[in-house]
Amino acid sequence: MNVGMSRAGLRKLLQGLSFGVKYYSEHNHLLTICLYSTVKPKKSHILECSGSTCTHRTGPPGSILPWRFFSYKEGTEIHSKRKQNTSIVTSEVLYKNLLKSERKNWNDISARYKAVTKRIKEKLEKLHKYTLNSGSPRIRFGENVYFAENGCIFLSKADDDEGNADILFSTEDLGFSDAFIQWIRVSPEQRYMAISLKSENSEEATCVIMKLGHFPVVEKVIPNVFTFEWATNDVLYYTSQRNVKCQDVFMTTFTNQNHTKLVYTEQDARFFVDIHCTKDRRFLTINSNSKTTSEVWLVDCRHPLKLPTLVQARTKGVIYHVEHRNDELYILTTYGEPAEYKLMKAPVASSGMENWQLVYALEEKTKLVDLEIFSDHCVMFLKKAGHLYLNVISFVSCSVQSIKLPAWACEFELESHPEHTTSTCYFQLTSPVHPPKRFAYSFKENNLIERAVQEVPIITNCHAIRLLAKSKDETLVPITVFHNMNSKELHRKPLLVHVYGAYGIDLNMSFKEEKLMLIEEGWILAYCHVRGGGELGLSWHRDGRQHHKLNGLHDLRACITLLHKLGFSQPKYTALAAASAGGVLAGALCNTDPDLIRAVVLQAPFVDVLNTMMETRLPLTIEEQEEWGNPLADENSMKYIKSYCPYQNIKTQCYPSVFITAYENDQRIPLTGVLRYVQKLRKAALDHASRTSEKGNWIPKIILDIQATGSHCDSSWEDSLNEVARHLAFLNKELEEVCPHHIKSCK
Repeated sequence: MNVGMSRAGLRKLLQGLSFGVKYYSEHNHLLTICLYSTVKPKKSHILECSGSTCTHRTGPPGSILPWRFFSYKEGTEIHSKRKQNTSIVTSEVLYKNLLKSERKNWNDISARYKAVTKRIKEKLEKLHKYTLNSGSPRIRFGENVYFAENGCIFLSKADDDEGNADILFSTEDLGFSDAFIQWIRVSPEQRYMAISLKSENSEEATCVIMKLGHFPVVEKVIPNVFTFEWATNDVLYYTSQRNVKCQDVFMTTFTNQNHTKLVYTEQDARFFVDIHCTKDRRFLTINSNSKTTSEVWLVDCRHPLKLPTLVQARTKGVIYHVEHRNDELYILTTYGEPAEYKLMKAPVASSGMENWQLVYALEEKTKLVDLEIFSDHCVMFLKKAGHLYLNVISFVSCSVQSIKLPAWACEFELESHPEHTTSTCYFQLTSPVHPPKRFAYSFKENNLIERAVQEVPIITNCHAIRLLAKSKDETLVPITVFHNMNSKELHRKPLLVHVYGAYGIDLNMSFKEEKLMLIEEGWILAYCHVRGGGELGLSWHRDGRQHHKLNGLHDLRACITLLHKLGFSQPKYTALAAASAGGVLAGALCNTDPDLIRAVVLQAPFVDVLNTMMETRLPLTIEEQEEWGNPLADENSMKYIKSYCPYQNIKTQCYPSVFITAYENDQRIPLTGVLRYVQKLRKAALDHASRTSEKGNWIPKIILDIQATGSHCDSSWEDSLNEVARHLAFLNKELEEVCPHHIKSCK
């Protein structure tokens, strides 16, 4: 498996991130997919094709709007077609008027933050050199090494110490100057190279196929591609992406008679399809996943033109992912009790689940973060009680070695290992305030090796604490806290709380320049690992989704309350940060406990849950039902969603100040829902202020910054820098009003 998709393929399955929302990471361009629910039979089809024309093809029924114009009329009333059309037209007019109004509002007040934003940007730019810049991913084929840097793909020799390299591809020279390189795939004998290019303002990627040789040339360009893998030297499989959904798999050949044909299509809108190459390149797997159910088909790389074969028919509630070793399939699955991940195996010839044999089962409340299979070993990265562990399973001795990784580590990134016979596993460890450090595990020596020390900022004065908050139902909720060891009077220091709590996704705790800057300036950072996320395994997610979503809100309240009780800041110095689906809990807390926080920053927040889940024309609504429920078919789901939905529960009261960044062309979070939320929230805050006759009554600021560029999943470094700087400038201004002596970043 080459750089990129081997990690994405498995992490999709482990993290369970839905394509409906973004788990915010400024520098992470590996998209992950959802795993979903109830199964309807006969929803997937293997297609017989002749040449480039398919004899049968089905797609999702009906048209899909690129984004949704809400009708501004709540409820479940069913309108006639004429009324629906009128409603859409009315919505579009209201949408444009609100968009214009909010842009004017932001332009009128943005000058207040410009000077502070500029100074913060300058500080962050100085720290940017520490961002995941420890070398581009490299793909080694014998003596050749392929790597990407600065929009170019290079070829060098493995034993070349002089740094000589030939340019094989340049985005700028070939007219792709606005795109970045996501990943590359080189065919087994290095005849061809497939490159994924993605614009920061687009969900879809473009696949460029280069014919390698003395003078590399572009052989083919395929638009709207998500994943791709070489089955042989001249046979490429790929998935097409339309409206943030992938349901079709194509095969294209580069022989004397080039042709493309559709080989698989998924008809169930809840399922998302990708492809993956096994570590030993024996099979390609076609993976169709929903949030709770999986199905895998195998393409034999020795006979790539033959039809795929089914590993195990989809079974409701069973997730599985397939690797291959020595004519056996190694299956990572939730099959059996308890419903947590297990590693099992079965013969290729009889791969049904009745033949699955247990190899290794995870302990209770353990999160499987990633897994990689080598020729004689399996490496598992685990998270337990807030600590990272490396478990190495030997297939030869049938032994398991568990290594506790350094206590400061919060995240890891497994580096590319295209050769499954390698004797060393390389990876990086990081935390919000620790730039990445390279480590290696040697299978021969059975030990962990810390690579050459990298230049890093002075971080010895940062103290990390792991706490447990008792939630409403007595559940203990983990919190990770960072603060400057030299800080005194922590109860008077500004506190920035982070929350997500959806899709089984862990809070992103990789290194960010702004986190290091805040620690150096005396801020306290807190990461609340509430239910709905995945920090304690699959059960942690199950306990915070659908009719358990309020658990996440209770957890968040308990975490912030405990932090204040232990002397970490106090409500008037406390800010809350969330992105995408994290906006549900952040927005809900603003409604139920506005007195716990002073300010909130939200990025592309999901704040209009009920209306969004009632609009099936939105591309992702159906597959999102397993996370949020189906209010159209279930009255209890409608009532439950309405009980916590941020938009539905806005009331006349004193709110914290709120700064929201949203994207005009966001296909995942409808901008109209954000616009409505802001309008309603601002009105409620102003109504409360007008009813309070106290002199000098504080009025919260409700700000919406709508970006014409950027997207839900990707932003350029410059755009991300500007967004972060604006958020921090807003927080500095808000908290400076109550604790001017403890806010230093704008000084």
